[in-house]
Order: sequence, then structure tokens, then C-alpha cells
Amino acid sequence: MKKLIVVLLSISILIMILGCGLNQEEKQLKEFISSYVEKVKPVEKEANLAYWNASISGKSEDYDRSSELQIKLNEIYSNKEDFEYLKSAKASGKIKDPMLARQLNVLYNDYLQNQMEPALMKQIVELSTKIEKQFSTFRPEIDGKKVTTNAVNAILKTEMDSKKRKNAWLASKAVGPVVADDVIRLAKLRNQAAQQLGFDSYHTLILSTTEIDVKELNRIMDELYGLTYQPFKTIKHEIDSLLAQKYDIPVSEIKPWHYHDPFFQEVPLIYQLDLDAYYKDKDVKALAALYYNGIGLPVESILKKSDLYEREGKNPHGFCTDIDREGDIRILCNLKNDEQWMDTMLHELGHGLYEKHFDSKLPFVLRRPAHSFTTEAVAMFFGRLSRNPAWMKIMLGLSEEEQAKIEETATKYTRLRQIIFARWVMVMYNFEREFYANPDQDLNALWWQLVEKYQLIEKPKKRDEPDWASKIHIALYPCYYHNYLLGEMLASQFHHYLVQNVLKPESNQNPGFVNQPEIGQYFKQKVFKPGDKYQWNKMIRQATGEPLNPEYFVEQFVY
Repeated sequence: MKKLIVVLLSISILIMILGCGLNQEEKQLKEFISSYVEKVKPVEKEANLAYWNASISGKSEDYDRSSELQIKLNEIYSNKEDFEYLKSAKASGKIKDPMLARQLNVLYNDYLQNQMEPALMKQIVELSTKIEKQFSTFRPEIDGKKVTTNAVNAILKTEMDSKKRKNAWLASKAVGPVVADDVIRLAKLRNQAAQQLGFDSYHTLILSTTEIDVKELNRIMDELYGLTYQPFKTIKHEIDSLLAQKYDIPVSEIKPWHYHDPFFQEVPLIYQLDLDAYYKDKDVKALAALYYNGIGLPVESILKKSDLYEREGKNPHGFCTDIDREGDIRILCNLKNDEQWMDTMLHELGHGLYEKHFDSKLPFVLRRPAHSFTTEAVAMFFGRLSRNPAWMKIMLGLSEEEQAKIEETATKYTRLRQIIFARWVMVMYNFEREFYANPDQDLNALWWQLVEKYQLIEKPKKRDEPDWASKIHIALYPCYYHNYLLGEMLASQFHHYLVQNVLKPESNQNPGFVNQPEIGQYFKQKVFKPGDKYQWNKMIRQATGEPLNPEYFVEQFVY
């Protein structure tokens, strides 16, 4: 009898296994994915390497090569027969295997973005590459002398003479007229592609294919606008009063160039505390490596292949790239030993660590973050530490007295930074939405209308230049800026969860998150490892116990 039961159980298990096998449609999808990976994997790697080489060299031939390979890569995703197959597989409702269903959804969205005529795609890629090169090689001029972006930023941070500040601000905008016509042309080409697919604009296409609900995002933006209006108005008045006192001018004469960055997206240095001073004799690269090692997330393999210091022709910004989805991860920076670049190093390495720790068993298609804003959230969580007094005390070897000295002001700076940045994102999000809705409108006027509404900054008299076009993201990283704000929200949610459920400190004081391997373990297991296995809100729910919740950002920084 016992033997019979064992036999029956074995048969039952066999039936279950056979019953759980892939159906014909799933087998066909699996074959399609295998063929897709074989095609895309080598081209993607080559294209990523070409873009990297162009970014660090600034050479025309490198940008031409990057453009050529990007077109080749896009041609894979624009294949109409492949897209029709994915479309039918999705509509069939027969893909039940969760891993295959997720890959199908990811590939469908990737292909959908690229369903355009080859000639149109070629125009878009070539024009994008042209603009990329212009941004990378352009150097502003002050008094007839070419200067770096870092030099312009240094003037805006430290210069007391309003005329010199104005000249630096104008220099920071000088790339706008150089690229503006091409950026408008590029937007129209992108719209043309989106409208052929049935979307009203490229902006709507991008939100849809990145699994963002337009109405929900608009609601979040409107809600945050209301929640931050009065706090921001109060902050702005205080900032303007302090800046006026600093420059010995009436408050009414405060202009855009009196803030400490070209777009008023950062906090001006208005208090008797210079966070840069704490980093000027330090090595921000070494500090970042030391910190990440302390939480069990070593970064040496990333730094080994990275390019970290400025030089002629090199892209003047910062970014992280995953070359092959197999561990070749690099960051580009233009380091100076100051707080901004400390933030940037922690930020970009956060991106890199996310991509380094995907589950090696994940299929190629899912070896990427759950969403652009989830990787931004990780990067922002770590980037915030550069101005965290508890973190600074341990990492910079400060005394209790020095920590106490910077505690109140640094904490205030962090709050100001988040509110100021949130208002800046509102400018970018609403500008791009309106830009793609009608690229032929008066964009110069639209830009300043939004700046005045969201940042409470008046347009300089008689100013009618394409200042909007000097923001590189509008041209080259379109319809992306909302991800930064969503990322800040999720970073606050990570902060809350870690404090309450992982570290469990005795008090609610802001922890330093230093030398605590459980932090690295949490991110590796709960956030990094799943990659794009789950839709972004499902991943967030599994990592924090609830879906994305803006309340933690508001609680941490607004009230």
C-alpha cells in the first residue's frame, strides 16, 4: 500500500510538471527572445562602447561611429515583423509564464518606441548625435576667453561682483542659440514618429512605454505644486533677502545670475557655512570607495574602467553606463574636491552598483533596473549623504563640535535643496509637455512663464533667447526629468524603510548610514537583484512593504 501511494504521488508530480510546461505560444516566444538576444547583445555592447569613447574624446570620428551603431541598434527594434509578432503574442493572452510575460511586456514597449520608418530613425539619430557633439565640445566664453563648465559654476558660487556674475550666467546660456533650431527640429521628428504610432506627442509615447500613467503623474505634480507653494515662497523670500544683503543690492534687483547655478536648481550658499570647505582637502573618489566598501558594496571594479577628471573635448557632465549587462560598468565625471562632486560620485556609483548586482540568473532582457526612476532613487539616496552631518562626521573625521556646528545649517540646506529641486522639476516637466504639444510656439516666452510660475524668478528685461535649449536634457535626455522627482520620492521611502525596519535606531535622528553592511545587503537583495523582473511598483511594494508613496518625501523635506 505504501509503495502504491509513492507511485501515485510520483505520477501526480509528473502530471503537475507536465501541466506546468510551456504552451506552444510560450515556446515560440522563448525562441523569439533567444534570437533577439543573439542579435542585439553584440550590437548594444559595441554601441555603448562607441558612445563611451565619443564622450571621453569629443572626436568627430568617434561621434560618427556612435551614431552609426545607434542606428544599427535601433534598426533591430524597428523591425515591423518582430513588432507585429510581439503585438499578437501580447494580445493572445496565452503567455502565462511570469518570466516570459514580463520579458514580452518589456520588449513590446522597447519595440513600440522604435516603430518608425528607417529614414526617419536615421534622421533622429544623426541629429541627436550632432547635438550631443555640440554640447560636449562647446565651451562658454567670458571676456573672450573659453572656460569650462566647472569654471562657470565656480564664478556663480563665489563671485561678489554682479556684472561678472551676469557675464558667467550669460556664458552658461550661450550654447542655447547654437543648438536651439536643431532641438526644435529633433522634437518635430520625434513627434512625427510618435504620431505615426497613434500617440498625440512624443512626450505621451515615452510616458506610456515606460509604464507611467500620464494622469497619475500630472496629479502628483499638481499635488506637489500645491504642497510646496507656500514653503517655497517663504524659502525664496529668505534666499533673496540674504543674497541681496550679500551682494549689497536691493531685493528688487535680484536676477537669475544671483543664484549659485545657471538654473536655480541647487541651493545658493547663503548661510555662514560652506560645505565645499569640508571636501577641498579630501579625495572625493577615495571617500566614495571607502564608504561603499564599508556597507559591503565595493566599487573598485567600476572605478577601474571609469573616466573621472576633466579635460578638453570630454563630456563636461556626469553619467553611468552599463556596457554589456554582464558587469562592465563605468562612470564618467569631471571631479573637483567639493560637495557637489562628492554627491555626484556617490550618485553615479549608486547607479553602477544597481547594475552590478542584478541576479546573474536573470535573462538578458530583464538585466536592467525596474525603471529609470528606481535607479535614480538609489543614486539619490546615496548622493544625499554628501551633506548629511552624521555621515560627514564619520567619513571626514569631524569632531562632535564640528558636527554640531554644521548640523542645523546642513539639515536646512538639504530641505531647501529638495524643495528647490522639486520646483525646478516642475519647470522641466511642464515645459517638455508643452514643447512636444506644440514645438512651433514661442518657446522662449513659454520657458520664462514657467520659470516665473514655479521658481518665482522674473525674466530679465528684454531677454528673448532660447535659454531653455541650454539645458542638455531637453535635447538629449527628453521627457526624463520627472524620473528625478519620482526618484527623490522613492529615496525618501527607502530612507524611511531602512530607519524603521533595518537599522531601527533608538531615536529618529538622521542616521549616517556608515559602516553598516545591512544597508548594502538590503539594497542588493530587495532592490538590485530583481532587476526588471517586476513592474516598478511591484518591486517597490516588495522592497518597502507598500507602493510608491510621496508622503515620505513631503514628511522628510516639506513639513
